[in-house]
Amino acid sequence: MPRPTSPVRAAPFSGGPRSLSAKPVGRSRARARREARAAYALIAPAIAIVGVFILYPLGFGVYISFTNWPLIGPISWIGGANYTALIHNTVFIHSILFTLEYTAIVTVPILVFGYLLAVFVRSNRRGSTLFRTCFFLPFIIGLSTLSFLIYVELQPGFGTVNVVLSKLHIVGINTPWTASTGLALTAICILVVWFASGLTMMLLMAGMQSIPEQLYESAGIDGASWWQSERMITIPLLRRSIVLSLVISIIGSLLAFNQFFIITDGGPGSSTQSVVMQIYETFNASMSVGSASAMSVVLVAVVGFITFLQIHFLSRDDV
Repeated sequence: MPRPTSPVRAAPFSGGPRSLSAKPVGRSRARARREARAAYALIAPAIAIVGVFILYPLGFGVYISFTNWPLIGPISWIGGANYTALIHNTVFIHSILFTLEYTAIVTVPILVFGYLLAVFVRSNRRGSTLFRTCFFLPFIIGLSTLSFLIYVELQPGFGTVNVVLSKLHIVGINTPWTASTGLALTAICILVVWFASGLTMMLLMAGMQSIPEQLYESAGIDGASWWQSERMITIPLLRRSIVLSLVISIIGSLLAFNQFFIITDGGPGSSTQSVVMQIYETFNASMSVGSASAMSVVLVAVVGFITFLQIHFLSRDDV
């Protein structure tokens, strides 16, 4: 009669289920550390450039704004005296108000004309490349060069602007454009809109070309007009491009210098003096680095605040 056999018991596994996943977890952590080190190594040059060329000069400029820092002579700490003096500096306050007025005048036309130009050249029909080049050419030439050209063309007696407009009986041939605040500001605003619309066109056109054509075909089948397609499809999908265009346009307007310095030199008087031009004049006239730095810090704060408001309100989903 066979002897009954005892059941075979498996030897206990001392590692348990936790040991099975120990090696994969360890490998994944090591891989994550290697990827993190590689990422830090890749962004280190960018961080170094930002720190050396942006953050350090900005911090040093803030420090200088709290000092009496002449180009020649001893440097002394004066606290917020430079900022207190700005409150009573009527020329600086006028330059801020004038710069804000100029920014408000040119921002909307730049966006509108840039949008219309983008609509005109966004398709790949024959001749669109030539029109894109022509519309973008003023931005490539540069604002300084265009300002010199316009300055010559605005001269009384022989300037092309006066000659053409006098033939149309709009102004006289001897109209002094740079001697009048209104005429000078009008000429500069037209110049800047012509100059900056090309960049806005390129930014918006790139966004338009990324919109699927099927959306417009569906809207056409449903009987939507051109304006309805633009309002319901193009503009909502271009929101980020529009925000970028506005940020670039407003920052450029707040930092305006070349066109005013070349065409009007801030005149007549100081009526067309922008903030950056006022900073430049303060540095050259009084050689006061501390006062000019305080003006620069105020300008940076204003530009940063306006840019923050733009991005915050225009980037919301409910806009």
